Amino acid sequence: MKTIFRIAKTELRTLFYSPIAWFLMIVFLIQCGATYLGVMEAIARDQDAGGKFFGSVGEFVFLSNRGVLGGVMRNLYLYIPLLTMGLISRETSSGTIKLLYTSPIRVREIVFGKFLAMMIYSLLLVMIFGIFVTSSMFQIKSPDTGMLFSAMLGLYLLLCAYSAIGLFMSCLTTYQVVAAVCTFVMIGLLSYVGTLWQDIAFVRNLTYFLSISGRTGNMLLGLITSKDVIYFLAIVYLFLGLSIYKLKAGMESKPAIVKTGRYAFVIVSTLAVGYFSSIPSMVGYYDASRGKQRTLTPNAQKIIRELGDAPLEVTAYNNLLGRHWDLGSPDSYNRNLGRWEPYTRFKHNIELKTVLYYDSSYENPGMYRYYQGKTLDQIAKQYADSRDLSMDQFKTPAEMRKVINLKPELNRYVMQLKYKGKTTFLRVFDDNQEWPGETEVSAAFKRLLQAKMPKIVFLTGHLERSINKLGDREYKVLTNLTTFRNSLLNQGFDVDTLSLESQDIPTDISALVLADPKVAITTAGMEKLQRYVNNGGNLLVAGEPGKQAILNPFLRQLGVQLMDGILVQTSKDLQPELITPYLTATVASFYPALAHSHHDSAMASMPRATALSYSDTGAFTIKPLLVTDIRNCWLKKDNLVTDSAEVVFLPERGDERKSFATAVSLTRKINNKEQRIIVTGDADFMGNAELQRFNLRAANFVFNTALFSWLSYGEFPIDSTRPKPEDTAVLLTKDQVKFLRIIYLWVLPGILLAFGAILLIRRKRK
Repeated sequence: MKTIFRIAKTELRTLFYSPIAWFLMIVFLIQCGATYLGVMEAIARDQDAGGKFFGSVGEFVFLSNRGVLGGVMRNLYLYIPLLTMGLISRETSSGTIKLLYTSPIRVREIVFGKFLAMMIYSLLLVMIFGIFVTSSMFQIKSPDTGMLFSAMLGLYLLLCAYSAIGLFMSCLTTYQVVAAVCTFVMIGLLSYVGTLWQDIAFVRNLTYFLSISGRTGNMLLGLITSKDVIYFLAIVYLFLGLSIYKLKAGMESKPAIVKTGRYAFVIVSTLAVGYFSSIPSMVGYYDASRGKQRTLTPNAQKIIRELGDAPLEVTAYNNLLGRHWDLGSPDSYNRNLGRWEPYTRFKHNIELKTVLYYDSSYENPGMYRYYQGKTLDQIAKQYADSRDLSMDQFKTPAEMRKVINLKPELNRYVMQLKYKGKTTFLRVFDDNQEWPGETEVSAAFKRLLQAKMPKIVFLTGHLERSINKLGDREYKVLTNLTTFRNSLLNQGFDVDTLSLESQDIPTDISALVLADPKVAITTAGMEKLQRYVNNGGNLLVAGEPGKQAILNPFLRQLGVQLMDGILVQTSKDLQPELITPYLTATVASFYPALAHSHHDSAMASMPRATALSYSDTGAFTIKPLLVTDIRNCWLKKDNLVTDSAEVVFLPERGDERKSFATAVSLTRKINNKEQRIIVTGDADFMGNAELQRFNLRAANFVFNTALFSWLSYGEFPIDSTRPKPEDTAVLLTKDQVKFLRIIYLWVLPGILLAFGAILLIRRKRK
């Protein structure tokens, strides 16, 4: 061991008696400092201007693409080869390697000593990075120190892996420049190898293990896993072992088969360690982030525990002609393993399968127009050829229909979960995220565990809004559109329709919805509705301007009335009948996602709404959920004409200006439970058009989800919210950042430069 330390000490002297080591440290310091201060200054300027940072400042400063580690990781491979290129090649080219061979020093001591020197130098680079981590403790409000120290560990392990690679490359040639170039190539190869041969099951597991790309990703975010740590240790073992046997080969006369066997042993043992360390049941996890941000929420963990030890089979059906083909293509297997890793961490026997097929794509009805004269088989063959795929990999439409009917799922990428004989679908969505989140996955798991899900029933028979149509004013997006993440179906609810005229209202439903009836409800139907309310059933009633006469007789017993007239709101961009009332603190308490967001400024969009009047003196406790802004909204009593002149407030014609409620909640205790009712002065806020309106700050889909969560007593959606980040501000002004720029970019590099220059000059004089 003493010999190893002596060799490391000698190597460090050689390293620091050359300008390259000092130069790289200074460049590394300036790069980290410039990036750190640039991001901090941007946030400080926003704060000085009165702005607020929504999110984690620490993550943004260190982990974003603009952050310190984002820049360092992109350029880190440039540093180490310049240091390692002479570790062995310098000894070989100068002839001193022969003296080492004839000395009593063992080859492994030479290799370990030189690698130890690089470990110490890598530690110095991490300490330079640590200057800014330490600074952030005083310059960022409540930084997530666990995440930052985990990121430092990831940085150090990556530097050590690069050093081992560079050491081996230095053994292969006497030319230092060639060794540096070979190190660049090997690092690039290890970054790329994870994308090779992904369509071969056995090979892709090995190449994915060897890939260094993304290996530090978890640690940078605060999640330390045993397989990632073992990976870096295995890479160090691999290249140090190859280095030892390469040097031994130069001083021993052994048969080629012996030399080859040594290399094979090192490689095979590395791959074996990687294989076993990646088995889900063998992986250990430590979440160093504050609030366990990189771990499933307690609700999700509870549901997984309820699944017990029974296996869970996940079969992905992937259509070659579907728009989400890439999510289930052969080369996406390991990416999908990563997507499922948060769940396999707690349930090891989740088995992933993929079935490839081709069939008509209902998302591309014009497909045949672009391939005129071709059959479906010919189109699929052309697609497969363009992707270098064999048609033998795909099931035909006829073969697929014998397995499963995916027409209701639009023949798109979908996962079928199977557990104890029960099955359910887990879908991907047409949004930026695409993949189902923790809420949707937990809901699917819950479907496998529960015999009955909360059911929302929509009344029909009086020209109410339809849950099966995609018109602007209908409700398919809200209820059962499979491609929409926030539809009730994907959030864990069952939806159905019911006619009051021909059916009785079930007693076991979660809530009943009466949305904009356009004709009067018959006496028999009203009696059924009245009986349901009297028995304590939960209800949502959505009215519209001009329909007051239809709903007010029923609402009178609840203490709520739709007021005469229509609400108008002045806006330079939007039509006056589109109002945007604010969400109240009451509705924010309905749904954790709202409680954790900035609900005080959130709005809903309501086209053609009327105000609600209510009296909180009856059996129900009534609270407003949406309220208008008195500054730009009023209730217009006469006809609204928007195509001729600007709409103005006319009190002489009965117009009223005040803060109106457009949605209210009603509660009372009955039959040993809390009855919950919601009344709104608009039915379009649940419509397809408003749920997909992105030109406003309107959050209709979150508001709707909150309402149905409250009506089902919070059973669904599964709460997957996490604590808000605490590091939401920097404790610096832009002027203070300018002062720090002098310290970090001039003083500290200057000190390093002066110290290095003095050392080199004294060395030269000696």
